This record gives sequence, C-alpha cells and structure tokens, in this order.
Amino acid sequence: MAPWTRTTSERYGVVKWNFVGQGETHLSLEVGDMVFIQEACEGWYRGYLARNKALQGVFPASFIHLKEVIIKKRGKEEVVLSAEMPLVKEVTTTLREWGSIWKQLFVANKLNRVRQVMRLMCELMEWRSQLLSGTLPSDEFKELKQKVTSKIDYGNKILGLDQVVRDDDGNILEPEQASVISLFRAHEEATAKINERIKEEQSNIQTDHSGISARIQSSPTHSLYVFVRNFVCRIGEDSELFMSLYDPIKQNIISENYLVRWGRKGFPKEIDMLNNLKVVFTDLGSKDLSREKIYLICQIVRVGKMDQKEINNKKGTQGLRRPFGVAVMDISDIIKGKIECDEEKQYFIPFFPVVAENDFLHNLLNKVTASRGDSGGQGLWVTMKALVGDIVQIRKEYPHLVDRSTVVARKLGFPEIIMPGDVRNDIYLTLQAGDFDKYNKTTQKNVEVIMWVCDEEGKVIQNSICLGAGDKAVGEYRSVIYYQIKQPRWMETIKVAVSLEEMHRIHLRFMFRHRSSQESKDKSEKNFAMAFVRLMKEDGTVLQDGLHDLIVFKGDSKRMEDVGCYLSLPSTRHHHNDNHKVAGLSRSSSNLTGSGGLSVSSRDSFSISTLVCSTKLTQNVGLLGLLKWRTRPELLRENLEKLKIIDGEEVVKFLQDTLDALFNIMMEHSQSDDYDILVFDALIHIIGLIADRKFQHFNTVLEAYIKQHFSATLAYKKLMSVLKRYLDVSSRGEQCEPIFRTLKALEYIFKFIVRSRMLYSQLYEGKEQAEFEESLRRLFESINSLMKTDYTGTLLLRVAALKYLPTVLHDVEKVFDAKLLSELLHDFYSCIPPEKLQKQKVASMTEIVSSQLFQRQECRDVLLPMMLRELSGALASMADGPHDERRNSLELLNNILEVLSRNNVGETFQHIQDIVVSLLRIINGTYIAMAREHALISRVVACMTAILSQMDDRHYALYIETFNGSSDLVDFLMESFALFKDLIRKHVYPSDWMAMIMVQNRVFLRAINTYADTMNQKFLNNDDFEVQLWNNYFHLAVAFITQESLQLQHFSPTKRNKILAKYGDMRRLIGFAIRDIWYKLGSHKICFIPDMVGPILEMTLIPEEELRRATIPIFFDMITCEHAHTGNFHKFENEIILKLDHEVEGGGGDERFMQLLETILLECTAENSNLKPQVQHFVALVKGLLIRLLDYRTVMSDDSRNNRMSCTVNLLNFYKDINREGMYIRYLYKLRDLHLEGENYTEAAYTLLLHSRLLKWLDEMCSPQFEFHGSQTQRQLKETLYDTIIDYFDKGKMWEEAITLCKELAEQYENEIFDYELLSKRLEKQAKFYENIMKILRPKPDYFAVGYYGQGYPPFLKNKVFIHRGKEYERREDFQNHLMSQFPSAVRLNTTTIPGDDIRNSPQQYIQCFTVQPVLEIPPRLKNKPVPDQIINFYKSNYVQRFHYSRPVRKGPVDPNNEFTSMWIERTTFTTVYKLPGILRWFEATDMKHTTLSPLENAIETMESTNEKILTMINQYQADWSLPINPLSMLLNGIVDPAVMGGFAKYEKAFFTEEFTLQHPEDKDKLLRLKDLIAWQIPLLGGGISLHGKRVTDDLRPFHERMEECFKQLKKKVEKEYGVRELPDLDERKSTRPRSMLRSFRQSIISISSLQGSECGTPTRLNADKDFPPESPVSWTSSLQRSSGSMSAGTVDEVVTVGEAEVKLRKSKKKKKRSSMIFITEERERTSTLDSKRLSKKQEFRSDTNLSEPNEGNVLLTSTNSRSLPAITGLSLAVVGGTEESDSVRARRDSKSMSVCGTSDRTADRRSKGVINLFFKSKNSKSEDVKPGDSARDSNSHF
Repeated sequence: MAPWTRTTSERYGVVKWNFVGQGETHLSLEVGDMVFIQEACEGWYRGYLARNKALQGVFPASFIHLKEVIIKKRGKEEVVLSAEMPLVKEVTTTLREWGSIWKQLFVANKLNRVRQVMRLMCELMEWRSQLLSGTLPSDEFKELKQKVTSKIDYGNKILGLDQVVRDDDGNILEPEQASVISLFRAHEEATAKINERIKEEQSNIQTDHSGISARIQSSPTHSLYVFVRNFVCRIGEDSELFMSLYDPIKQNIISENYLVRWGRKGFPKEIDMLNNLKVVFTDLGSKDLSREKIYLICQIVRVGKMDQKEINNKKGTQGLRRPFGVAVMDISDIIKGKIECDEEKQYFIPFFPVVAENDFLHNLLNKVTASRGDSGGQGLWVTMKALVGDIVQIRKEYPHLVDRSTVVARKLGFPEIIMPGDVRNDIYLTLQAGDFDKYNKTTQKNVEVIMWVCDEEGKVIQNSICLGAGDKAVGEYRSVIYYQIKQPRWMETIKVAVSLEEMHRIHLRFMFRHRSSQESKDKSEKNFAMAFVRLMKEDGTVLQDGLHDLIVFKGDSKRMEDVGCYLSLPSTRHHHNDNHKVAGLSRSSSNLTGSGGLSVSSRDSFSISTLVCSTKLTQNVGLLGLLKWRTRPELLRENLEKLKIIDGEEVVKFLQDTLDALFNIMMEHSQSDDYDILVFDALIHIIGLIADRKFQHFNTVLEAYIKQHFSATLAYKKLMSVLKRYLDVSSRGEQCEPIFRTLKALEYIFKFIVRSRMLYSQLYEGKEQAEFEESLRRLFESINSLMKTDYTGTLLLRVAALKYLPTVLHDVEKVFDAKLLSELLHDFYSCIPPEKLQKQKVASMTEIVSSQLFQRQECRDVLLPMMLRELSGALASMADGPHDERRNSLELLNNILEVLSRNNVGETFQHIQDIVVSLLRIINGTYIAMAREHALISRVVACMTAILSQMDDRHYALYIETFNGSSDLVDFLMESFALFKDLIRKHVYPSDWMAMIMVQNRVFLRAINTYADTMNQKFLNNDDFEVQLWNNYFHLAVAFITQESLQLQHFSPTKRNKILAKYGDMRRLIGFAIRDIWYKLGSHKICFIPDMVGPILEMTLIPEEELRRATIPIFFDMITCEHAHTGNFHKFENEIILKLDHEVEGGGGDERFMQLLETILLECTAENSNLKPQVQHFVALVKGLLIRLLDYRTVMSDDSRNNRMSCTVNLLNFYKDINREGMYIRYLYKLRDLHLEGENYTEAAYTLLLHSRLLKWLDEMCSPQFEFHGSQTQRQLKETLYDTIIDYFDKGKMWEEAITLCKELAEQYENEIFDYELLSKRLEKQAKFYENIMKILRPKPDYFAVGYYGQGYPPFLKNKVFIHRGKEYERREDFQNHLMSQFPSAVRLNTTTIPGDDIRNSPQQYIQCFTVQPVLEIPPRLKNKPVPDQIINFYKSNYVQRFHYSRPVRKGPVDPNNEFTSMWIERTTFTTVYKLPGILRWFEATDMKHTTLSPLENAIETMESTNEKILTMINQYQADWSLPINPLSMLLNGIVDPAVMGGFAKYEKAFFTEEFTLQHPEDKDKLLRLKDLIAWQIPLLGGGISLHGKRVTDDLRPFHERMEECFKQLKKKVEKEYGVRELPDLDERKSTRPRSMLRSFRQSIISISSLQGSECGTPTRLNADKDFPPESPVSWTSSLQRSSGSMSAGTVDEVVTVGEAEVKLRKSKKKKKRSSMIFITEERERTSTLDSKRLSKKQEFRSDTNLSEPNEGNVLLTSTNSRSLPAITGLSLAVVGGTEESDSVRARRDSKSMSVCGTSDRTADRRSKGVINLFFKSKNSKSEDVKPGDSARDSNSHF
C-alpha cells in the first residue's frame, strides 16, 4: 500500500454522501459536514470534522467535494480558510444553522414556521448559487448582496437568533475592530432596519424587493427603462407609435414621446432598429413617484389614406396622418419599486382602436384608463425595469441595459435637481384645439395644421422640430387629421430646439389646410388660414408657459407666407381684454385688414400651450435684468432688490448664471462698496432658497459650483466685511433685518470665503495670509460679542450662531491654524452665560466633535475640558431634565468617546483620564436615577461601558487614588457593584444583541476583577473589613457567573464555539476568583452565612464540571463554620432547601449535580466524624427534595395544566411532611395561580381557603412564612385572604359561598372588632351578592364523564373514570377535541357503555367521553319552602356529587304507532369522591350504579320535566316583560295543538288501558302519579296562555285565539278524565312588605305537594275576574301574595288570579302539609343514595405523592362555603395545634349553615384541622395521576 502523503491544495471540502465508518480508523460522515484534509492515499483522505476537531479518521475521497482554500501562517501553525467571498461563507454558515433549527421546528410540528424557514432557505440557496456564478453585472451584484444580507437578518430575527451587525458595505462588523459606541450604533441601525423589514412582511409588501423600494425612495432621481419587443396590430399601412408616461388622475402626459416608426409589414421601418427599440424615461423625481397612478401609454397614428378601407384606391391622397388607437398599461407598482422587474420578463400592453371620428386620441386615452375593454390580442410587447439615478449614473451602473444607442426621453419640465453643466434649451409645444368654420363648403373641413420654425425674414429653420425622442429633427410638422370635425382636439406635443443665439429672431408659423381624400382635389387645396407666435417677448423674456389663444388670420395664401404681412400684427388674443377685441383688431373680417392684406378670422380659433425647459432663457423680466446687468447698469440696484421677490424655482434653474452675475458685480465694483450689501443680501437669499426643503436637492449643485465654477478671488474680503458689519450692528442691539438669514447661510458664506481665499492664495502665492487671519479672528470676536449680549432680540441670533457656526469648521481649518481656531471656539462657548442655551450649546459641541478639528490632539487639549465642564452639569441633572437635552448630552459624550477610541487621533491617555475623573461617577449616578424603561438608558450604559473599556490599568490605579478616604472609595465600589449587578441581571439591550452584551460582559469582568484586587489590598484586614462591601462583591460575582448570556450549554454549537473563540468562558475565570476570595475571608466567613448560601448554590448549579468541583466544597466549609459557632447548621439547611426550590424550578440543577453534591459532601465528612450523621441526614433530605423538584420541573414544561397541578400537590405534601409551612403555602399559591391561568376562579377560591384555615381570628403576628404583604396579624391576613376569596367566588359567580364568608367577616366586624363602617360595606357587598343571585343569569356548566381505558396510560389514569366540570357554554365536541389533543395516539370510543376487559387490558390508549347530568340534592334549609327559580337553579349544577347518564333501550314487542310502550331507560349513576366544584375541576368517579327505568317511569319523568319547563318559562316571562314571545308561543302550542299533540295522548294509549293495569298491578301508584301530572298540566297551561294573551301582538292574535280554542277542548277532556286541579289561595296570608319584581311565579301559584300527588277537593270552574294590562308587570306580581307553607283545616273557598282567569279551590278538611315550590323529583327509592363512605387504606386513591395516612373516619361533605373541601380529622400541619377548634365565632357560624348531606354526613365540623389533608387525600388520589398532556388548554383544566 502506498504511503500517506501530506496534501497541499486538497485541504478542505464538503461531504456530499453519507459515509458510515466500518473500522476504528474510519470517520463517519453526514451530508453537509465540512472536513479538513491532512493526508491522502489511493482514493482516501485522512482528516477531521470542522465542527469537532476531536473526531478524526479516514474517509473516501470520492465522498468529498473539494473547495478552494487560502492558507495563512500564524507562527508555526497553518490556518486553512475557504477562498469563497465572505458573503458566500456567511450564507453557508447561516444555512447550516437554520437547517438544524428547521429540523427541530418540523419535529415540534410548527408547520407554518417550517414552511416559512424552508422558503427563506431556498431563496438563500438560489442566491448563493448566483453569487458563486460570478456572472452578475455590478449593479445586480450590489442589489443581490443587499437582498441576501437583508434576508439573513430577517431570518435570524424570526428564528430568535442573534442579530448580525454590519458595516456600510454589508460585511459583518467584528466587535474587536469596532469601538463600543460604534458597535452600539450599528446595533441600533440594524434593529431599525429589521423592524422595518418585519413591518413590510406583515403588511404583505413583496418581501424580496423591499430593499429596492427603499433604495428608490432614498434617491432623488429615477428612470424607467423600456424595451419594445414587438407591436402586433392589423393596420396595413405605416404607423407612428408615440410612447410616453401619463398621469391618469391629472390627465396629462409627463414625459417626452418616444417615437417608433413601424412599417406596414409588421416590423420597424428602419430594419436596423429591430431588437434595438430601447428607451429610458429619465429625470423622474420623488414627486412623480408619489403620484397615485402612472401609466405607460402608446398613441398610434396611421400614415396613409384618409380612410383605411381605401388602401387599394390608387387615386386616394397618400401620407395623411390619421388617428388609429392607443395602448395603455398601469406601471405604478413597477416604477415605485413595489414589483421587481426582470429585464427579460415581457409585458403585454393591450391596444384599443379609435371607433368614431370624434374619438380624439387624448379622449380615448382617458376612456381606456378609466375602464378596460378587450384588445382582441392586439398590442405591444415590452420589457421594463425601474432604475435608480440620472442618465449618467444609470449608464455607469446598468451598462448592459443602457448604452449610448439607448434613446433618452426626458421629463416634460425640469428634473428636481439641475446640475451645473446640464445646459438645456427645449420648448415643448402642444397643439391643443381649434374651431374652424366650413364657410362655403357643404361639410366640415378635414383640417391639417402645418408648423414651421421661421426667422424674422420668413426663412424656415431646418432640423428645428422634433416629433419625439429617437426621431431625427425635421423642418416641418404636420398634425393628425380628424375627418370632418369642426372642433378638432389634437393634444399633440412636439419639441422645438433651436440655438440660443437665434431664439430672439424666430417665430412659429402655423398654416391650416383642408385635406381631401381624393388626390386630385387635394392638390388644388390651398392653405385657408394661418397663425403665428413669437418665442421671445420684446423685453427679452421667453414666451410664458401655459395656454395661448392664437389669432387666426385669413387672406391670400401667398400673403400668408409673407413675413412682412403678418409679423407686425399681434399674434395672441388677450383674455383680459374684451372678448370681441384683439389688441385693437376687430374679430370681424369684413373690412379691417392688416398692412399686408390679412384679416382676422372671426369664426375660427386655434390654441396651443407651451412649456419652456431652458437653463438659459427666463420668463422673468427681473431675473433677465440681473443676468444682463451690463446692458442696463442704471437698473442694477433695482434688479438686485427685485431678486428677492422672483419665484424660487426660476432662480434655482439659473443658479450658476445668477451666482456668476452676482460675483461679477462684486468684482467689477471692487474699489467701492456701493453694491456689496445688495450683492451679499442677494447671495443670502439664494443660499436660503437652497436651504428650503423644496430645493434641498440643489445643495449638490451649489457645492459643485463652488468647487468647479466659482472664480472671484477678492470676494472673501467683501463677504467678511459685510458679515462683520451685520454682526457688529446686531451685537449693539440695533435692528439688522438680514442677520438671521445670514447666520443660517453661514456655512455657504464661509465656503465662498475659503474658496475665494484659496484661489487668491494660489494666484498670489500665499500673499496677505496674516491680514486674512486677523480679519477672521476679528470676525470671530464679533460673533463672540453677539453671544455675550443679553438682549431679547438677539436670543434667536445666538441660537442660530450656536447651530450654524460648527458647519464652517470643515472649510475654515483649510486656511486657518487649527489650534488658534480651537481657542476661538473655546472663547465662543465661554462667552455664553452658564445655564443659558444649554440644549443648543450641547448640540453645537456635538457638531464640533464630529469635525476634523477634534481629531487633532492639540485641539482637544483646548476644547475637551470646556466640554467636560458642560457635560458634568448637564448629566448631573439628566434624570429629570427634558428628553431632548439629555439625548444631546449623551450623544456628545458618545461622540467624544468614539473619537478617542480611534487609532489615528494622537495621544488620548490624558483625555480619557479627564473623562473618567469628571464623568464616571456622574454617569453611574445618572443610570441609578433613571427608570429601567427610560428611552435613553441603553445609551447611558453604552457610554459607561465605553469609558470602562477605554481605561487601562494606569487609569484604574490613578482613579482609585483620587478618592479622599476609604469611606468615599467604599461608596464608589458599592455603587459600582450594585449598578453592575442590576445591569447583569437584566440587560438594557435586546436579548439578540449578543455582540454588545458580550463586549459589556468582558468590560465588566475586567472592572470587577480590578476592584476585587483593590478590596484585597484595602478592606480585608480585621480593622478595615467591610462586610457589606464583600457581600455585594459576592452577590455581583454570582450574578455575573449565572447570567443567561454566559450559559453556553443553552446555545447552538455554532454560537458556543464563536463565543469561546472570541471571549473564552468567563464563568470559570470569575468562579475560581470567588472560591479563592472565600477561603481568604478566614474568621469573617460566619458573616456570610446564610446570606451567601443561595448565591453559591446558584453558581454550583451551572453545568460546568470543573466549576462545580471547585465550588461545592464551599458548602461543607459553611456547614463546618456554622456548626463551630452554633453547634448545628439549621440556618444553612433551611436556606439551601429554600433556595434549591427556587433554583431548580428556574431551570438549574440536574442529576449530575445531585451525584456530585452527595459524593463531595460525604467525602468531606470522612475527615470530620462529628458531623457525619448530620451531614448524611442533610444529604438524604436534599436528595429527596431534588428528585421531586426535578420531576416537578419536567412536568412544568408540559402543556397540560392538570399535570402541573398534580405535581404541585406532590410537593405540597413533601413540604408538609418535613414541616416547612412556608414552602407549603408557596405551592398552595402556585396551585392558585394555575387555576387563575385557566380562569378557574371558583377552584382558586377553594384553594386559598386552605391557607385561611391555617389562620385564626387573633391579633397575634403571623409567622414569617404566612406573610405575603409585610408585617400583619393573623386577623389582618385572614381578612385579606377572605377578601380575595370572596372576589374569586364573585368572579366565579359562586355568590352563595361568598355570602357565607361575608357573614363570617360581618360577625367579626360586629362582635369582635366593632368596625361598623367596614360592616356596612361588607353588608352592602353581601346584599349585592343576594341581588346577583336573583338578577344575573348563571349558565349551567356541562359535566363530562371521561374514561381512560387501556394499559397505555400512566397508573393514575389507567382504567379510571373522572367527572370533569366544563366551562360556561363549553360544548362536548370542544371539550373532547381538547382532550384528544392531549393524547394524539389515543382511540376515541364512540359508545357510552363501560368497555370490556379486552379494551381495559389492551396496550393501546382509549378515551371515552360523554355528557352526564348532575343530580340535584336540595339543601335541607330549602326543602318545603317557597324558593325562587334563581336560587334553586344554582343547586342543579353546583354542590353535586352524583351524575346520571341515561340511554334509551327497546325491550319487548315494538308498537310502530306508539314507541312509548317499549321505551326503557338504562341509567348509570356516577358518584365522585368529592362534590363539584372543588379545588380541582375534576374528581374521580369512585362509585358507579346501574338502574333501569320502565316506560311508565320514563313517562312520569318526561311529564315532570314538561311541567317544570312550563312553570320556569312562566316565571321568566312574568319577571321580564322584554323577552320575545316566540319561545312561549312554541312551547304552549306544541302541547295544546291537537296536530302536534303527541305527548300524553300516547301515554294514555300506552298505559291507561285495562290490559296494562292487569299486567302491571304493582304500577298502580305510578299510574295515579302520571294522571295527576297530566291533570296538573292544565292549570299551568292556563296560566301560560293567559300570560301569552297579555303579551301577544295584534298580528299573532289569530294564532293565540286558535290556541285558546284548542286549550279549551284539551282542558275539557283532561278535567273530565283526570279531575280538576286548582291553584292554591293567595289571600290566606298577605304580606305587608313590598314584593320583589323577581318574585317567582312558582312561589305564588303552586306547591310541590300539589304536583307530587295531591288529594284535591271538588274542582270549580275558572272565570274571568281581573284584567291587568301587559305594560304593568307590577300589578301582575303585586297580586300574587305569598302562599303558606301549610294549609289549615276546614273548607274555605279561596280565589287566586292567574292572568285574566280566576281559579277557585275548595279546601278539603284534611290537613295536608304543602310546599310552595316545585323541584325535580328526588331519586327513586330503589336508587341508592350516597352512603357514608369510609376511606380505608385500600380504598384510598394511591399515588406517588407519599401522602400521610389519615385516621379512619368519615369522608365529610362540608358546609356551604367549602362543600368541595372534605375534612379528614386528626391531621394538621405542625404550625397548627392538633385539637378541634372550639372557637365561638366558628361555632356560631356552623350553627347558621346547614349541611348539604344527610345526617350521617354532617357529623364533623369542616373546620377541623385535618381540612388541610382533604387536599392531598382526594386530589392526590386523582391528581397526581394527571396524565401527561391532559389539558393544554388554558381555559379548561380537567382531571
């Protein structure tokens, strides 16, 4: 075998196939791994993985894709780097990192994010291949680079990765090479960009092109590139295509036309132009982009015969320009950059033809842009691209698109910036419209307009007319002809371009000619009229822009061409004169002729519009006078003054000429100062114009002028002279109007001064330098004099001077000594009185720091002390100063620090020392005084970090020496430690600013270690020992070591390696320092126990093996230390248990920590036998706690809130066992919080009751563990708890429970503390609860039985059934879906029968879920009493322990006509271990009974239910008259209408037969019961129908009458067969107290015994008695007096009114007790009631919670305020005594509340101490067994 040889070029590669190593030497590879190659041999490589150098071996060469590398030497070591460009490398590493996250997202089933990341990765891979191709043009490469970096940053943000900061070129900014301040600013900019990007993503803007869009917005000039690929249209003749940009809102064209001449054969007339029809529409500005819409239009003109049908007619006139149609496309999104256009993508622009002759092309355009039609496949094919920049820029950046042959179509009008040298002299003329009389012709003329450009001799100027860009200039223009149209509208724009010299000589001549379609006739036609217009006015200005109504002249055609005949005549109608007069010429043509025999045509008119785009011709007389000042020097002063009132647009257009004129005036009058001030003011005016936002783009023009065109060498003297004069006048307090504008223009004045001086110096070789410097110094002195003034009028001037003076420095230092300039500036700022203009002063200094001047050391020596004085004052008052001032002060300091961090600014040691001494403590104080959410806090911290980072050891040493005494130094160190700790605990920067956070950590670590050295030297001896200082140091060091940003184990390998490479593991450095210092403390250690136990524990929990081994022995040292002082280590033990709980829950600790702690502590005890037993006991205790805590932590990350509740109970029990009441209460509140998360307010209230039961109504202080709100007595805390519990019960609408607690509190207020004010408030609240019970609707929750069957469940769920209490309005489907989501692999059972053993023993998971009905257990205190619905309804779904599920089954023969005969009901009754609601929303069903109901019993239940329903509805309608009547109508009609009456008619057929009676003799009582129910339905229906009659509307009256008729028949039948039932008398007992509006109807009309088997006397008839109007519900209720609970003997006729009917009842003599309330009947006798149930150890619900064993005793169902809290006697926490409470208050309370259960259930007081255990005994039975993932839903927690 050949030997291994060292590779040279094959050093690095990427794995392209998976390779599974077979032998020990093989290195297994996965696709995508990167490998470094060291040696090669016969198709094999030896090397190692890039991600883990330890993984080395051999692998096949064919599996590797080799990459180009660069090999660098670092000493003897070789470093192999990929030769790819940095951006490609970044994309590669990003893709690798995203790839691993993408897989995790897929596993976590986050499909939306998976798709999003996949899309991002695919785009990056596509772009990476484009970058690698190396074929991109420079503009596209720049664009792509921006897109790639933007996409990476966006992806990192949404994936929660660290932010990447970049320099201006998009390359990654390395923290080592950047100052702290520049790094901070880069982070801020990157964050702003990404946030903007995310906003764009969210607002559905095309994401890929946001960068282009932003780039377009930031540029002042834009262009549109268009390439005409083809024109598809059936014309048959030559045509002209005029393409332009169009604004459909304003209905005007905004660019020149691009003219394409298209041949009749379907391609360009010039064959060379085929595939070369390219145009750039340029000069577009930001205003154009802000237009609402922009269209690309094409107007098509046919050139040929008059009528297209006459193409083959040889006699027809040729060469006529005729309208043909338009093509239109909306390009708004393309031009604004919202859609990126690939230059290869072709767009189709549909064509729309002219239909009628009066379809002028312009009108057609407007029609088409408003509504689209079908083009029939005709139109233009083009490609387009929006380009950024002017024509010069785009030729440079897009050479592949725009070359010299590309046609340029300029904007109609000037661009937003007119650069010097952009000479332009274009006049755009638009033929608007005409009106031509037909005169002697029978039809209207076919008018053609012919235009020439002529000189004053009438000679035509050739090549002066341009029909469109891309076309050759011509001498003659002919318009489009509209056939027989009297008023043609052409709207055709052409360009007139003539040389500037000829402008004053030329005019435009228009001839009008009728064109005939017959060639023979057409030749004989002559011009019938003419018009003309001069381009220059007599005053030398050019023709005004806008509409011109030209005079139309008639006459001999020869004369019309004679210049002499018309040139002397007026050419336009002046609209301001009378319409019938034109400059003295009458419109009548009868006799008035011009000198040449031409007459004005009265019946013809013609209008044009013009637009002048000239940088040499002006339409302003004043400006022209100034530009040509030499021709009329006497008007110079006037023209200079007029400049100020000339329109700014006109001035900036002629900026260069105007400035030249001004400086020429100044230079030519250099010996006098006659015009100096006027010229100076004019210059100020122009500079002020350019400062205006409207013209801000002209700054570049002015700069270019000064650099390239300005040449006035002596101007500086004049300018400085006038400027000084203005300043001196102002500083004397005199009025000087231009001074403010002058100060605003200071920058450009000095640019002119400096440029002028430099030109002078070059010309005369530095002559007069001293004089110039003296003048400049005097000028500054004048400024200083102004700053010293205190006049009110100069305040604005001083502010302006501060703002604008720094702008001159850049130029002044070119011609002036820098140090001298610094001294002048120093004097300038010193002149300002302190406390004045602070904000402006600081802003001004910030500008100085940014200048080149401040980068010189000698200048900083002068300026920095003055700035620091200013800053120390500003920052000291910063915490409460105005926001802007504070921001400016920080910006100034940041800028100073940024400059001092550079390498090229000279010596900085002393300057940094000055900053440290004067500002470090002020900055610290500023941070401390600021609120954490303050907007500027991150800047303050960046500032502080920058100062510390720029300090070296000498700075620290010198600074420490500046403190006067040790107390001052201690204060500084304490302040620094507190500040560092606060910043480390919670960073002021966003968490993804990893680079910034790590730099801050590095700086702080150095500072902490330096300060620790100082403390070792000064504060370790006994005399100087500072306990608090050392304590602060330890807490800070531990905070540093445990901060989130240093926990490398949580980071991805890429990030971890990056941090280790750049910063190392800072935790180890400071961890070892802490250990060393601890052992140095000696006898002082006891001062830090137990306070330091928690911090040291935090440190040992960090999963870093070496750190743990180094620091865990500190625990034993603490144990030894405390034991030596006190004989035990209880403080240490208590603290470690407390802190372990907090730390492990927070994510610290693992099994390895548990092992190390046990091993190391037991090893340490080997040398100390005295402590061995205690330490072993301690280790066992801590180990047991850790096991439970780690389990708890695991479950807390589970989605299932139920599982979390279960584990919470586990820990509660543990802490109870080890007698840690404080921790017990802590977990009690965690359980409460879990309930609140799910809005289980009722359960939260019951949970808090457990805490309240540990407290007594005593004024003793609480134990520390009970304190939650500062020092409180037990009474205060119990009262506070009761308030909270009452509030929770209120939110849970459990007002009955709240009232019970209110009564207990009221008892205290009334009889114990005698606080009647609180009593009154409490009673008000109690009254409100009573009112709520009556008035507020409480939706009944559904109850669901959930069975978990199969062996696949954990023990606490396996083959068990739980009853869950649903949320309000929660449907079973929703509950079930949520349940199934917890167990995705479970199978849903669709049956409701109990599954068999096959399913129970199956390894699978099965879930059964169905709704069960709670069984009402009437509280004893409510039995046989008149109870309103609102009260009794509550008990139907609360305090319930039994639940029914009924299934209909068929038995026996089935009667097809009557299903009731064979309808049996199978009923399952579930009994839960506790009543619901309770401290959980679910309890296990421990007892299940099965019963069967016969058809007859089913019928009785159904009738009872119907009667109850009627009664309930009557109550509702009687109480609330606003309810809609429909539900009542439907209910009553469904019972009384024979058509739908299936109800008891079927029962009669089924049960009231002799056959049935004989077959079922045992059912005699039941039959009587059914008959009684049928009989009782009649008076109920009577009451309902009567009420319905009161409420029914007129349109439903017939329906009601029919229903009444049906009822009469039904009543007659029922009373005949089953007897008459009458309602009880209401007058027997009359109450004197006012009746409640909500008094139940039931109370007043019927008793429970009446319905359940009455023995009535002889019935009497119903007759009408009273009539209450429906609008008077009061009268309705007031008549219903409360009936008695029992009836007296004797026969008495009693009358009761039900609605309109009066019911008489004859009393029997027999005494019978009655109740005034209907309840759902109690469970049948044969259905067993809940027996008292004893909990034996076997019966108890077992779990792994290690619950304490209860004493044998009854399970108690407690009284009203804790029915769900079973009391288990004999158990209590150690903090409470074990005896029964005999508190008199409680006894009184107990006597007032009645138990819900039977007698055997009421044996024990729920307040026994064992009540605590109720918690564990059932809940743990059920709870600890919460299935993992049983309830992720926040709103529902079910067991």
